[in-house]
Amino acid sequence: MAVLRMTRRRPTSLRTSVEDVAASKRAPQTPQTQSAAFRLAFADDEFMTSEDTRGVRFQLEYLKPEFCLRERGINSTVVLFGGARIPAPGKPAWAAKNEMQKKNLEAASRYYDEARRFAQLASFTSKAMGFSDYVVVTGGGPGVMEAGNRGAADVGAPSIGLNIVLPHEQAPNLYVTPELSFNFHYFATRKIHFLMRAKAVAVFPGGFGTLDEFFETLTLIQTGRMDRVPLLLFGAEFWSKVINFEALAEAGTIAPDDPKLFNIVDTAEEGWDIVRQFYNLPEIDEVLRGD
Repeated sequence: MAVLRMTRRRPTSLRTSVEDVAASKRAPQTPQTQSAAFRLAFADDEFMTSEDTRGVRFQLEYLKPEFCLRERGINSTVVLFGGARIPAPGKPAWAAKNEMQKKNLEAASRYYDEARRFAQLASFTSKAMGFSDYVVVTGGGPGVMEAGNRGAADVGAPSIGLNIVLPHEQAPNLYVTPELSFNFHYFATRKIHFLMRAKAVAVFPGGFGTLDEFFETLTLIQTGRMDRVPLLLFGAEFWSKVINFEALAEAGTIAPDDPKLFNIVDTAEEGWDIVRQFYNLPEIDEVLRGD
């Protein structure tokens, strides 16, 4: 079983919390020791999941992935957002509720291929940098997320999965690097980890979750709360139907130049070329020759 290693513990003459948790479990069974009040606060599940400790849980959900990513030496990421319902080419549209959805979702499988290829391109560059930069990160689930983690695995690169607990069961896809597979309760802390290291954000067709992630990123860039990074929308036909950006600009609810904050692309190569030029990265064939 893999053991999560945080920052190496400094030598100390004081007893550790791990030692005291073990010792408390060996205490004699009395009415006092069996009382909830006697439990060590940080080892008391009822206390740690109470309403009053919500702030502590926020902090812990931020810290755990942060420690792991720092220890792994991951400085920057390439984020892939997109629909969980989009199947791999040749696979059935498991989420379709009618024939029209089945047809459209199966046709959308081309985005699975583009996401996989985009992740491969990012991971080739990441490999040349010792897997410290441009590491692929997804929501860890199926569909486009699986394609992203799969593309990284194709070239022997690690990738991150940021899952979240949902009412229906959803295990991480099998392509996420196990040591970089995280699970969240709070959407807020998960969103922080999606974007705090992001050097590029690629958004593929998806539903409410994908739209939320796109507009969250776009709003942060628009308001200057996040540095300008390549923000890519994959699928001109899809996005032109789903969102009328020109109507927003004409209505005056966004600035005329706000649609320039992102690029609409159709292929992985087109998207990665925007990222490459933005950061003056070498072309992939140059990266491969230097491998």
